[in-house]
Amino acid sequence: MLGIHWAELAETPEGVRDAVEMVAAFDAALVDGVGRLGDAGTAALSALAGAVAGSPLGAPVADAVARVAAGAIGPEALGALAGARAAVLGAVHDALALRFDTALGRVRAEWAGPDPSQGASTLAAGCRAWLQELAITGWRGVDHELVAAADRTVEALWDQPELRRLAVLLDGFAAELHAASPIASLDRVPARRWADLWSRALLLTWRAESPPAPETVSGRLLILGVDVHEHGTAVQAQVHALLEVGAGPARRVRVSVSAAKVDTIVGPAVWQVLGEHPRLLQALAEHRVLTIADTAITPSGDLLWCDANATLGTEADPFTTARVRLADAVSPAVAPLDRDPVHLAEPVLLEGYRIVDGVLELDGGRVPIETDRLPDCGPLTPALVADSTACIGLLRWDVGGWSLRPLAIQRTVKGATVQVHNGDWAQGPTDAKIAKALAKSGDSVAVLRERAGRLLRK
Repeated sequence: MLGIHWAELAETPEGVRDAVEMVAAFDAALVDGVGRLGDAGTAALSALAGAVAGSPLGAPVADAVARVAAGAIGPEALGALAGARAAVLGAVHDALALRFDTALGRVRAEWAGPDPSQGASTLAAGCRAWLQELAITGWRGVDHELVAAADRTVEALWDQPELRRLAVLLDGFAAELHAASPIASLDRVPARRWADLWSRALLLTWRAESPPAPETVSGRLLILGVDVHEHGTAVQAQVHALLEVGAGPARRVRVSVSAAKVDTIVGPAVWQVLGEHPRLLQALAEHRVLTIADTAITPSGDLLWCDANATLGTEADPFTTARVRLADAVSPAVAPLDRDPVHLAEPVLLEGYRIVDGVLELDGGRVPIETDRLPDCGPLTPALVADSTACIGLLRWDVGGWSLRPLAIQRTVKGATVQVHNGDWAQGPTDAKIAKALAKSGDSVAVLRERAGRLLRK
């Protein structure tokens, strides 16, 4: 494993904290709504305009701030503000990614993909109108009626493949707002998270999804681990892996498979809704190599997964893969809309550490562990992480600095080394107690499918 220069990694690049504080001030303006800006809100918008004054965004953002201050709050003005916020966070992302690559000696590919293009859609316009109303009202003014106004638009989005990304985002966003409504009664508003979702959704309404670049790859896929993102209405398994294509360094890639679900499908049952990808799930559960053929890959390093193009191979220890190949692997380029520090998730292998009160200590470095983000659909628990001797995880950055999200751990049990991975239950729980409890509670996915089939037959 290539060492990490912890002192360099821990030092925040110049200007990052000022930029983050500027964005936080803008996010605070969305709490009460841009329809009733106070002095602090007006200052926050002016500061944002000043931050991008020397860029191509300078003129449209300055005009947007003037319009909003005058009460002319249209979707174009809000889109310009969302673009400015994204640009500032993009600069933060780039500074942090460079710091990470320098501290670990990583190599990262340059972005060579298409630029986002303008898209015109009646549905997208409907989304903008709803997002406009949210911004004018502010989070404190959101209630069930305002959230419900998006229902028909979101439902229609699901039928448009080119708008599926927007559909998933808005569906989950609306569900969060609905669960929190009436938001005026909340003690604390997640201002940053909701501003992230709002601004990203607004930018996506102007983006026409272009088909991926025609590059296809064939080679051996060596899995490092899987990060499971779950919402009440959707689940995504994001597999981090290394792709070997001929000689030379491996490429670090991702495989993301998603499915819609209902909020009653939780725990190990979540894997069943991803059942259209049996070979990928088997490779996760059994730690197997996958040989892929003629599989499309995006400029950002995301394989467009087709289970039929994959062949299961022999077992491959993810920890051995990380020790031998990860340090020299080429990291993927970052798409323009993904240049946000919230998307930083860099796979690392850590060994020889100790964990004290939820903080990993190694060679003078200290990194908080995100044990609260361990998925319920896998066997990894905070207690197992605390007892581990090695960890494959994702280094992520938040306002407070870097943190570690575990994907897999090694521990010693009675003198033997044991591994535990998030994806170990991808084909069902291997823990007898969990399997028995799941069987006793019934197969919720099968029940829902049977009920859906009955409704369709009627």
